Order: sequence, then C-alpha cells, then structure tokens
Amino acid sequence: MRTTTIGDLKILLPDLDPDDLDTTTDLADGLTEALVNGAAWRGSHLEDASIRSSLIAGADLSESTWEAGSLYGCEITRTDFSGATLTGITVERCAITGSRFTGARLTDVRLKDVLFDGCRFDYATLQRVAAAGSVAFTDCTLTNGAWSSCRLPRLVLRSCDLAGLELDSCHLDGTDLRGSRLHGLKTSLDNLRGVTLGEDQLPDLTQLTVAALNLAVRKD
Repeated sequence: MRTTTIGDLKILLPDLDPDDLDTTTDLADGLTEALVNGAAWRGSHLEDASIRSSLIAGADLSESTWEAGSLYGCEITRTDFSGATLTGITVERCAITGSRFTGARLTDVRLKDVLFDGCRFDYATLQRVAAAGSVAFTDCTLTNGAWSSCRLPRLVLRSCDLAGLELDSCHLDGTDLRGSRLHGLKTSLDNLRGVTLGEDQLPDLTQLTVAALNLAVRKD
C-alpha cells in the first residue's frame, strides 16, 4: 500500500506489481490478484462479485450491471463504465484513473480511500453514495450530473469541472472545492455548508447566492 496526499487529505492506495499478478479476462466469479488488459466486458451482469488486489487497464464495462459485492485494493485505468449501473457495492483502497463513467448510475455505493483521477462523470447519477473514509476527485469532469442524498463529508474535488452538476440533499461538510470550476453548478446553498473555497471562487459563489436567494441586482 502507498499513501497519497491531496490537499489536507491522505488516501491509502494499492501499490501493485504486475509481475505478481495472473493475466486473465474471465470475470465470471470475480477477480483476485489479476492482471487484465483490454477485456471486452460490455453489458456484463455481476452479482455479489468481488474484485481484489487486481490491475485492470483498458477494459470495457459499458452498459454493465453490478449489484452488491466489492472492489478492494485495485488499480483501474482507462476503463469504460459508460452507462453502467452500480448498486450496493463497496469500493475501498482503489485508484481509478483516466476512466469514463459517462451516464453511469451509482446507487447506495460506499467509498473508502478512493481516488478518481482524470475521470469523466458527465451525465452520471449518484444517489445515496457515502464516504466512509478519504475520497478525492482530481482533474475530473462532473458536468451535467446529478448527485442526490449523498453523504460525502471531507470530500476533495480538486481541479474538477462542476458546470451543470445538480446537488440535492447532499452532505458535503468539510469538502475541499479549491481549484474546481463552480460556474454553472446547480445547487441550493445548504449543500455547500461547511465547504472550503479559494478566493478566486468567490465570484462564482456570489452568482450561486444571487440565484439561490432570487436576489435582484441592479446597477442604478
């Protein structure tokens, strides 16, 4: 394991050696200490599947369905989860980079020590997603998504694009939004209670406040 620090957040992540892993593309019964390259798993249906200590690169899991089960100690890169439905799974100690979750639906997903770096979550729906530990999104596109009833305290959203993202009944207390694009964020102010911003984000916050309170701003 290795520790990555982003802002004030420390995330415990795997440190896998490909030479210690077994090459496979068989997902049927889950994976343990597997090395996967370019697997075609589009439309797969997984139930109670466990993927542990594995390195997955360039896989296609688009339009797949995964119910229950877990993802633990994995590194996932350049993998396509577009249109996937992930329900009731636990993701712990995972680094997910350069991957696509466009239009994906994540429901009742539990996150702990997870880093999403350079991923696309545009048009994705997150419902009742909860952080039980350190979680960070860095250089991610979250545009036009919808997050509802999510409990993500102390989340780090660093250098992310949030334009058009809708937040509804989310708990983000202690979240670090510095360096992220807030322009066009769709949210009530309650969802931003206790977050950390940079001075350069104050104009965007002012626009959000004016919109949220339906204020009339006049020049004369």
